[in-house]
Amino acid sequence: MGPYKLLIDGQLLDGDATMSVINPATEEVLVECPRASKAQLDQAVAAAKRAFPAWAATPIDERRKALLAMADAIQGDLETLSRTLVQEQGKPLQDAMGEVFGAAAFFRYFASLDLPEKVIEDSDARKVISRRRPLGVVGAIVPWNFPIILMAFKVPAALLAGNTVILKPAATTPLTTLRIGELVKDILPPGVLNVISDANDLGGAITAHPDIRKVSFTGSTETGKKVMAGAAEALKRVTLELGGNDAAIVLDGVDPKEAAPKIFGAAFQNSGQVCIAVKRAYVHESIYDAMCDELARLADAAVMGDGLQQGVTLGPLQNKSQFEKVLGLIEDAKTKGKVIAGGGRAEGKGYFIRPTIVRDIEDGARLVDEEQFGPVLPVIKIKDGEDAVRRANASEYGLGGSIWAKDLDRALDLAGRMDTGTVWINKHAELAPNIPFGGAKFSGVGNELGEEGLAEFTQQHVINMAKA
Repeated sequence: MGPYKLLIDGQLLDGDATMSVINPATEEVLVECPRASKAQLDQAVAAAKRAFPAWAATPIDERRKALLAMADAIQGDLETLSRTLVQEQGKPLQDAMGEVFGAAAFFRYFASLDLPEKVIEDSDARKVISRRRPLGVVGAIVPWNFPIILMAFKVPAALLAGNTVILKPAATTPLTTLRIGELVKDILPPGVLNVISDANDLGGAITAHPDIRKVSFTGSTETGKKVMAGAAEALKRVTLELGGNDAAIVLDGVDPKEAAPKIFGAAFQNSGQVCIAVKRAYVHESIYDAMCDELARLADAAVMGDGLQQGVTLGPLQNKSQFEKVLGLIEDAKTKGKVIAGGGRAEGKGYFIRPTIVRDIEDGARLVDEEQFGPVLPVIKIKDGEDAVRRANASEYGLGGSIWAKDLDRALDLAGRMDTGTVWINKHAELAPNIPFGGAKFSGVGNELGEEGLAEFTQQHVINMAKA
């Protein structure tokens, strides 16, 4: 693998130090990769600042062509990127390939958008024009659960708008991002995109840097609060996509055999390490036992292992810290409910936790109230949908949620009362590049994706001209 390099001002460089990347399936060192210093971050920001005026002045058609070339480069490296992603992140190979394809598709989507001038008013008295202008240098900070696709939530929109970018992956999954920097190095002018990797110690410097005008961050709510506080001194823009504790509300009349596989997939994809995963299921008492049985059956049938092995459907948790956190939640849940599948770590090396279903558990248990971000699902019995919505809304989180029902009018009514950024009906965790995505309450600030997500990387500029 590798060698891996930082991308700063169009040059592939060693870091001022190195750091180990661990394969979560084996707990062994996968490779040593560069670790950027604060001086190298400052060098990258200075390069991005120098490159900004020319890139902002580049016609949008040329910026579109660059995005399409980047999409081709990412998709053209499918095999290497996918296998590297499996080894640093842990997900099964087919999921890794889907992430790479998805990232390329997101670049192509943003290349299809425009930032047209809008005439707000053209009357005898005045003409008012609204334009969208780039902000400057953008810091894009990406987490470890989906390092490639979440990069594609940020970078193409920022670049299309005319900004320059400092891209920082998570400390435990830097390799695919560094690889993408190498792939696109000659597509963009020097300094337009800079890629640095750190040991989780440069995020604060990015947030507080006076020459960075916006930070787009995806990660935990607690870290998001620090990003917002750090950005306050310079009044820089922030987009924060943070934690979630998504509730799936399953009403009477739903067929457990039909719904359970969809709910299980939405809860356990990427071993539950998904911000919009189903993290608690509220199931009507009339189908509660049958739904629990179906979910347990699916959990027992899941195939765990190294993501490079054929037939594996669930990989390990990505890092030791998250592994230990989820094990702690499971142990606590054993005192609050009944484990009917899984219930602990798998034998052997690797950060593997057997897919776990917990029934007869209630609000107030840590597993229900906290974001587990792992392969564990609490199933809570409800008497009616109204009570379930009230309980779902009691969470400090508000990223997503779903209603499962035969009566679509009833589902739509309940969905309208959920205090979340997104509500799905008879599905969960579906995202598309053209659909805006953002959280309510402690789940985030601002939007990503769609035209609204593109606008977040711009400053509205209004010209108001008198005619008389």
